[in-house]
Amino acid sequence: MEAIPRELEEGVLYISIPFATAVHNCYCGCGNRVVTPLTPFKWKLSYDGEAVWLSPSIGNWSFPCQSHYWIKRNRIQWDGQWSAEEIAAGRKRDLRAQQQHFTSTPAPPAPAFTPPVAPVPEPPIGFWKGLWRKLKLSGSNA
Repeated sequence: MEAIPRELEEGVLYISIPFATAVHNCYCGCGNRVVTPLTPFKWKLSYDGEAVWLSPSIGNWSFPCQSHYWIKRNRIQWDGQWSAEEIAAGRKRDLRAQQQHFTSTPAPPAPAFTPPVAPVPEPPIGFWKGLWRKLKLSGSNA
């Protein structure tokens, strides 16, 4: 997808490969926009032709809800609340990973994204129907 819509549909994970970003409204329902940059030291997106994964977990520590969940195989898997100490340690670990990424020898460039050639299967019912629609649209524009 070339641009993230101003208004996000609830329950839809918007993925922009050109901008290496995934965006969604917080799944707790609080309405906050969650932006996950796809980089070697932040989040990674996996897509197997049927389902998506976002890793690592999403901890919305800056939001009042402080929700914590994983996106695995097109589903939300809720995780436990973190203490202030765990949040601080996680942020410190993330900062170290980012610093290490920019000070280490560069890895070879990743291959360019190539949309699947096979027809996309019918979208699943419910929550991820919008995602499939967005992925099909995104894949036809590439």
